[in-house]
Amino acid sequence: MSSSDPQFFRKPGNRLAEFARGLIGWAAAFALGLLLCLQILVADRDRLAADPDWRPRIATVCATLRCSLPPWREPQAFRVTSREVRPHPTVPGVLLVSASFRNDAAFAEAWPQLELSLTDIDGQSLGLRRFAPSEYLGSAPATQRIAPGQSANITLEIVDPGKRALAFGIAFH
Repeated sequence: MSSSDPQFFRKPGNRLAEFARGLIGWAAAFALGLLLCLQILVADRDRLAADPDWRPRIATVCATLRCSLPPWREPQAFRVTSREVRPHPTVPGVLLVSASFRNDAAFAEAWPQLELSLTDIDGQSLGLRRFAPSEYLGSAPATQRIAPGQSANITLEIVDPGKRALAFGIAFH
């Protein structure tokens, strides 16, 4: 028989060897696919670790591979417990913004960025600024994280935007 004969005319060769080669090929493709998925998980772990659904899976992978995860962040767990705006007692044209906030999360979190916004009577933004922890605390925090239930007091000096500013908001990021 020539090599151009249809396959069903060929002599039954070593079908077990052909099956084994095919099985090895599929197993190798499957293993490479798993390695690619694992590589994507590890490379994108910071973003995935911020997702509550993915974090347990990524934590398991990192525990096995001994990689690190960023601290869990839940900025919406910070609650403003008091706030006040008043004219600066000694500097004209400057306002003092005082506030207290608390970490209501069940775990310690990294100190958040604090966003202060000023709005007019129509709710239109007059100004917005984000402050780093060292800016709103007056110095670098004593610890890297704020404990569950821990409160912090802040005081910020801002330029008085005039009579148009009627409201202010505080958000955490």
